[in-house]
Amino acid sequence: MNDAVRAAVERLVPHRGGMLWLERIVACDGEGAVAEAVVRDDHPFLDGDAVPAWVGIEYMAQCIAAWAGGQALAKGKPVSPGFLLGTRRYESQRAVLAVGTRLRIEARRELMGDNGLGMFACRILDGELEIAVANVSVFEPPDPDAYLGTTSE
Repeated sequence: MNDAVRAAVERLVPHRGGMLWLERIVACDGEGAVAEAVVRDDHPFLDGDAVPAWVGIEYMAQCIAAWAGGQALAKGKPVSPGFLLGTRRYESQRAVLAVGTRLRIEARRELMGDNGLGMFACRILDGELEIAVANVSVFEPPDPDAYLGTTSE
């Protein structure tokens, strides 16, 4: 990924280094976000020449993070960390995601409460083929420092 594209992703997503898995933000609006990623050969969950399909949940969470980052910047606020709470069900058509697979990750906001709790309908595609779906629960704390044990001092 070139530096300009990486900087654009980093502007929206608080992840860094090997934990930033998104390659590009395709779209981001009030309703959701679309991102792309390629399963890299230096992925932290690499097992042989693939990663377990369950890591798709984190790809989805990072797409949601891009949406939240876009919403924050649109309001003139800084991008802040959020938390993946989980999913009741994650369904994948594959057991693994092979290195080199280009993923399209879509996250559509279903609800986002004033208390920071949200639910997103997410899916991952390989080309036109839908390979994973989930409803993902997230939490964006109103005061991230209180949850992370950090202060601005």
